[in-house]
Amino acid sequence: YTNQTGPHYPADNNYLTKKNIQYEEKDINADMEARKELIQRRIMSVPTIIIDDTEVIVGFDKEKIDSILGL
Repeated sequence: YTNQTGPHYPADNNYLTKKNIQYEEKDINADMEARKELIQRRIMSVPTIIIDDTEVIVGFDKEKIDSILGL
């Protein structure tokens, strides 16, 4: 989940692309359903990365991304 006006945009997307990690970007400003999904998870911050619907990373944390994905 992203917000194109956020302080980590596009660094988070660039990092995932550089690592050849496939992802689906959901911009919470353009996609109200995406915004609702985050609210339902009680998350009020972007970027938020959800891996396999089980691991949630709030904020841009390269080390945590790498650790979860075994990179």
